[in-house]
Amino acid sequence: MTHKALFLTLLLASPASARVIGKNTPAEPVTAGRIAQLPATKQGAWKTYLQRSEAQMKADRASLVAELKPGQTPPPPPLAVGGGEGQMPLDRDAAWYAGPEARAVADTIVSFQTPAGGWSKNQSRAVAPRLPGQRYANDAETMNPDRSNFDAPNDRFWTFVGTLDNDATTQEIKFLTRVATATPGAAGAKYRASIVKGVRYLLAAQYPNGGWPQIYPLEGGFHDGITFNDNAVAQAAMLLQAVATDPAYRFVPAALRSASASAVRRAVDVILAAQAKVSGRGAGWPQQVDALTLAPISARNYEPRSIASGETTDILLFLMQQPKTPAIVRAVDDGIAWLKGRAIYDQAWTGKGTPEGRRIVPQKGAGPIWSRNYDLVTGQPIFGDKDQSIHDDVNDISIGRRNGYNWYVTQPQDAIAAYEAWRVRAQTVTHRQSAS
Repeated sequence: MTHKALFLTLLLASPASARVIGKNTPAEPVTAGRIAQLPATKQGAWKTYLQRSEAQMKADRASLVAELKPGQTPPPPPLAVGGGEGQMPLDRDAAWYAGPEARAVADTIVSFQTPAGGWSKNQSRAVAPRLPGQRYANDAETMNPDRSNFDAPNDRFWTFVGTLDNDATTQEIKFLTRVATATPGAAGAKYRASIVKGVRYLLAAQYPNGGWPQIYPLEGGFHDGITFNDNAVAQAAMLLQAVATDPAYRFVPAALRSASASAVRRAVDVILAAQAKVSGRGAGWPQQVDALTLAPISARNYEPRSIASGETTDILLFLMQQPKTPAIVRAVDDGIAWLKGRAIYDQAWTGKGTPEGRRIVPQKGAGPIWSRNYDLVTGQPIFGDKDQSIHDDVNDISIGRRNGYNWYVTQPQDAIAAYEAWRVRAQTVTHRQSAS
């Protein structure tokens, strides 16, 4: 079939009723004014949190100035190269983590740790350590300063300086843990100290209600929302769960290990509270929720308020690792039922690399796939575009947005596959609790 013929076929496959169904609006940040509207009993903890965040931001900024001599020009920013498991692998044998290659990566990681204790994202760790006065983050050159962009930072030269986005901070701590384990004694002391500092960062960044923002110290906008996107909350909670229980972290002070265990319990509580409800029954989870109200919020211009299948998958897998309580069992049961009810068959998300771009098309036998986002009221798939418009058909949005975002996903099948064995164990625990 020629490209022209294929394009006509795809056009015919699109529903004639496709339309713009709404306009995305920005999320609200955490502010002193909003905190003042909370019940009096809750204001104190949130005021303390916000003051700590603001003080830490000032300290982080001041640290770079202090590293330079008067009049000295700061070094160029670090390379904007993806980090993650490619440069911080977690699956090598112990001998590799004790070797020079891993130690060099670990040294660079330690050098880029912020005074607050976190790390930025999307950076190469296979480079030389940070230079005095060199920025901790590298996003300034790629950030769009247009204030109509929900993602535009207040200061594009100081953004994502400490974040959980894209597995940042948790990945660095996990890698350092492997190096520290393979480097006992004085040689590993700096890695253990960096890990402890990272644990303190996660505990400081956790909101009073148990959630985590995408960026800490707070930057405003949707970044202040409790962020389930990219598994940020669950990754932070699982890391602290390991700190509390794994012998590999026995060097962490006992008080921090105890605080980590408490932090995990609060994270579970906020996850359960943030589960969306449809017709009075638990459904899935949003990509992010307002830190103060737990209401679903938007993120970038093309990321509307919704129930998100990918984030729901990550949360369900996390909850299935927790001690089974009636509340957790109910939340998992409802979440899985919601995913099963949203599975899409006989349609394919295809066309990558073609002139017409990616599209959803009929294809017998295809699936299951899930829309990334579902409307909070109707439960139908929704799709955003860079102009903040919200559509009911992915084929109706701009080609740039269709190609640049995973509007359909398959990972909910992972949660569904894990559920059956988990449910058997959950029923056994429930039966024992009833008998006692």
